[in-house]
Amino acid sequence: MKVVFMGTPEFAVAPLKGIFLSGHEVVAVYTQPDKPAGRGRLVVESPVKKEATILRLPVLQPRNFKAQETVAELRDFKPEAIVVAAFGQMLPQSVLDIPRYGCINIHPSLLPKYRGVSPVAAAILVGDEFTGVSVMLLDSGTDTGPVLVQAQVPISPHDTTGSLTEKLSRIGTQLLVDVLPRWVKGQVAPRPQEEAKASYSGKVTKEDGQIDWRLSALVISRRVRAFNPWPGAYTAWHGKQLKIVEARPLPARDAANAGLVVSVPDGLGFGIGTGDGTLGVVTVQLQGKKAMPAADFLRGQRGLVGAVLPS
Repeated sequence: MKVVFMGTPEFAVAPLKGIFLSGHEVVAVYTQPDKPAGRGRLVVESPVKKEATILRLPVLQPRNFKAQETVAELRDFKPEAIVVAAFGQMLPQSVLDIPRYGCINIHPSLLPKYRGVSPVAAAILVGDEFTGVSVMLLDSGTDTGPVLVQAQVPISPHDTTGSLTEKLSRIGTQLLVDVLPRWVKGQVAPRPQEEAKASYSGKVTKEDGQIDWRLSALVISRRVRAFNPWPGAYTAWHGKQLKIVEARPLPARDAANAGLVVSVPDGLGFGIGTGDGTLGVVTVQLQGKKAMPAADFLRGQRGLVGAVLPS
């Protein structure tokens, strides 16, 4: 089957490879335009563009599909299906109408739960024990189209947005490769979503990573996991950003004031008082440095225990 693939981040790389290796003819790959990143503001290609280059597939990077010429160029590829995975652009009806078998999207949640742009982080933030991945047909709404197939996936206590996204990408690829030929043969009945059960996940911002020590240790530990790898959960130490890379709530003990750094039993670096309980810190990263065990960081930071970190 002739397929156009649309995707941008690492989440979309496995689906692209899966479609390609399963024998479909990938006639074009669409991804977001290159953009500057990092301190040097060097122009960086998306992970999907890099993979498409390795696979020797044609790559297109329009900023949007508002121009008729851009839509016409896509139409000229004559795709039978458009496969989408975290592309980063809403597709207008003029694009949705092109492929005979529709625009098929991989979304990392059990739709209609957590529609929107940050479904993986949203599931971790609220403490869900399970999430999942959905392969669905795109329509004019935001992740509102009918579902072709879903798989439920457990969330481990150590999962971060990074690790869980990678897991969901692999499982979503398997679902996609399996369902595509069955969908084409008419063996799959799309299931409309239940609007009454819908919820949305908003965009994560840099500011979301700032830790408020008045929150509970449990909530902060979830935020540490949900905001890893970006934007990170962070506080400040001696005028520099200090990321809490890995942490966990400690068993009930004498409460420490919110933000107060305290000593903890062996096996952890240090603890930080919160609005409810103490957060045990396992791994940290000081601005400009590599991530390191909190115990090693503590040994090099005189006066850390007893200090009060800002919210």
